[in-house]
Amino acid sequence: MKKLSLSTAMLLFAVAGSGNLSAQDTNTDNHTITISIPEVALVDIEPAATKNITLGFTAPTEAGNPIIPSAANTALWLNYSSIKSTSDPTRNVSVKLNALIPGIDINVTAAAATGSGGGTLGTPAAQLTLSAADQTIISGIGSAYTGNGANNGHNLTYALAAGSGPGGVASYADLEATASTVATVIYTISDN
Repeated sequence: MKKLSLSTAMLLFAVAGSGNLSAQDTNTDNHTITISIPEVALVDIEPAATKNITLGFTAPTEAGNPIIPSAANTALWLNYSSIKSTSDPTRNVSVKLNALIPGIDINVTAAAATGSGGGTLGTPAAQLTLSAADQTIISGIGSAYTGNGANNGHNLTYALAAGSGPGGVASYADLEATASTVATVIYTISDN
């Protein structure tokens, strides 16, 4: 009986050992990867080195004519990067002016996005007359990037009008001669 018990114990030990060996490796295996994607909302004007522009007016040479605005400026580009969270359907870029200049309308128009960007790029609004209140210039931005620098993103066109231009708010009667007045245009990217 003792021989049988010893043989049975050895057999059980062998079976248990072989069960552990076959459980270690199989023809498949797996592991997890944890991925973190940051929320991003960045905006800038390019080219950064020359983003301050000068616009003005020319005096008329004939009595009875109004001042003449300088040619529109198309040197600047609006760039943005956006990774939205699942709770935010889209983002927009708004624009405002920190100080109004009496008698002057400053108009800005953003073109459709061009360049090396990708994702759900936003849609530009029609021409805006800048005011002290935020106005949406680009809407419907999803997770996207415009590309960096000039010739990427939305080309901006700035144009001046002296008093009561189409859709404007300025009055020619409010114009005052000045050597130069500086106003700051502020762009903000935000959730809808």
